[in-house]
Amino acid sequence: MWKEFNNNPCGRNVDDCAVRAVSVALDKSWEQAYRILADNGLQMCDMPNANSVWGATLRKHGFYRGAVPNTCPDCYTAGDFIDDHPYGIYVLGFGTHVATAVDGILLDSFNSLDEIPQYFWYRG
Repeated sequence: MWKEFNNNPCGRNVDDCAVRAVSVALDKSWEQAYRILADNGLQMCDMPNANSVWGATLRKHGFYRGAVPNTCPDCYTAGDFIDDHPYGIYVLGFGTHVATAVDGILLDSFNSLDEIPQYFWYRG
Protein backbone atom coordinates (compact mmCIF):
# COMPACT_ATOMS: atom_id res chain seq x y z
CA MET A 1 0.00 0.00 0.00
CA TRP A 2 1.19 3.52 -0.79
CA LYS A 3 0.30 6.71 1.05
CA GLU A 4 1.20 10.12 -0.33
CA PHE A 5 3.64 11.78 2.04
CA ASN A 6 5.46 15.08 1.78
CA ASN A 7 6.46 16.67 5.06
CA ASN A 8 8.48 19.43 3.41
CA PRO A 9 7.45 22.44 5.54
CA CYS A 10 6.86 24.56 2.42
CA GLY A 11 5.01 21.76 0.65
CA ARG A 12 7.60 21.80 -2.12
CA ASN A 13 8.37 18.83 -4.32
CA VAL A 14 12.16 19.03 -4.44
CA ASP A 15 14.95 16.44 -4.41
CA ASP A 16 14.48 15.82 -0.69
CA CYS A 17 13.56 12.12 -0.69
CA ALA A 18 16.46 11.31 1.65
CA VAL A 19 15.27 13.95 4.12
CA ARG A 20 11.70 12.65 3.99
CA ALA A 21 12.77 9.01 4.33
CA VAL A 22 15.13 9.69 7.26
CA SER A 23 12.54 11.87 8.98
CA VAL A 24 10.05 9.01 8.92
CA ALA A 25 12.58 6.33 9.89
CA LEU A 26 13.92 8.34 12.84
CA ASP A 27 10.57 9.92 13.79
CA LYS A 28 11.98 13.42 13.31
CA SER A 29 10.60 16.50 11.63
CA TRP A 30 11.74 17.35 8.11
CA GLU A 31 13.88 20.16 9.54
CA GLN A 32 15.52 17.91 12.13
CA ALA A 33 16.29 15.25 9.54
CA TYR A 34 17.71 17.86 7.17
CA ARG A 35 20.06 19.14 9.86
CA ILE A 36 21.19 15.62 10.81
CA LEU A 37 21.91 14.77 7.18
CA ALA A 38 23.63 18.11 6.54
CA ASP A 39 25.89 17.64 9.56
CA ASN A 40 26.78 14.08 8.52
CA GLY A 41 27.32 15.20 4.94
CA LEU A 42 29.68 17.93 6.13
CA GLN A 43 31.66 15.43 8.21
CA MET A 44 31.83 13.02 5.27
CA CYS A 45 32.56 15.78 2.69
CA ASP A 46 29.53 14.69 0.67
CA MET A 47 26.04 15.94 -0.06
CA PRO A 48 23.27 15.30 2.51
CA ASN A 49 21.22 13.26 0.04
CA ALA A 50 24.11 10.98 -1.02
CA ASN A 51 23.36 7.30 -0.44
CA SER A 52 26.49 7.01 1.69
CA VAL A 53 25.40 9.90 3.92
CA TRP A 54 21.83 8.87 4.60
CA GLY A 55 22.96 5.24 4.96
CA ALA A 56 25.60 6.20 7.53
CA THR A 57 22.99 8.30 9.31
CA LEU A 58 20.65 5.33 9.61
CA ARG A 59 23.53 3.11 10.76
CA LYS A 60 24.35 5.62 13.52
CA HIS A 61 20.74 5.32 14.67
CA GLY A 62 20.67 1.54 14.96
CA PHE A 63 19.67 0.50 11.44
CA TYR A 64 21.23 -2.36 9.50
CA ARG A 65 21.54 -2.74 5.75
CA GLY A 66 19.86 -5.75 4.17
CA ALA A 67 19.94 -7.33 0.73
CA VAL A 68 16.92 -7.61 -1.51
CA PRO A 69 16.21 -11.23 -2.50
CA ASN A 70 18.12 -12.18 -5.63
CA THR A 71 15.39 -14.47 -6.97
CA CYS A 72 14.22 -11.83 -9.45
CA PRO A 73 16.42 -8.73 -9.14
CA ASP A 74 14.73 -7.00 -12.08
CA CYS A 75 11.15 -7.69 -11.08
CA TYR A 76 11.03 -7.60 -7.25
CA THR A 77 9.24 -4.31 -6.59
CA ALA A 78 8.77 -2.15 -3.52
CA GLY A 79 5.22 -3.49 -3.42
CA ASP A 80 6.55 -7.05 -3.32
CA PHE A 81 8.96 -6.08 -0.55
CA ILE A 82 6.16 -4.57 1.51
CA ASP A 83 4.03 -7.68 1.04
CA ASP A 84 6.96 -9.74 2.37
CA HIS A 85 7.66 -7.29 5.25
CA PRO A 86 4.28 -6.03 6.52
CA TYR A 87 5.53 -4.95 9.96
CA GLY A 88 8.34 -2.66 10.99
CA ILE A 89 10.23 0.28 9.52
CA TYR A 90 12.17 -0.24 6.30
CA VAL A 91 14.05 2.33 4.25
CA LEU A 92 14.23 1.21 0.63
CA GLY A 93 17.11 2.35 -1.56
CA PHE A 94 16.30 2.53 -5.26
CA GLY A 95 19.64 3.91 -6.48
CA THR A 96 18.65 7.52 -7.09
CA HIS A 97 15.60 7.51 -4.83
CA VAL A 98 14.77 6.44 -1.29
CA ALA A 99 11.48 5.93 0.57
CA THR A 100 10.39 4.53 3.92
CA ALA A 101 7.78 1.86 4.58
CA VAL A 102 6.10 1.68 7.98
CA ASP A 103 3.97 -1.35 8.84
CA GLY A 104 3.21 -2.18 5.21
CA ILE A 105 2.62 1.38 3.99
CA LEU A 106 5.11 3.05 1.66
CA LEU A 107 5.29 6.74 2.48
CA ASP A 108 6.45 8.74 -0.52
CA SER A 109 5.61 11.85 -2.51
CA PHE A 110 4.65 9.66 -5.48
CA ASN A 111 3.54 6.07 -5.91
CA SER A 112 6.85 4.21 -5.98
CA LEU A 113 5.41 0.73 -5.36
CA ASP A 114 6.57 -0.40 -8.82
CA GLU A 115 10.15 0.80 -8.30
CA ILE A 116 12.86 -1.86 -7.91
CA PRO A 117 14.70 -1.59 -4.58
CA GLN A 118 18.40 -2.38 -4.62
CA TYR A 119 18.77 -2.70 -0.84
CA PHE A 120 17.00 -1.77 2.36
CA TRP A 121 17.73 -0.59 5.88
CA TYR A 122 15.92 -1.87 8.98
CA ARG A 123 16.23 -1.48 12.70
CA GLY A 124 17.28 -4.74 14.34
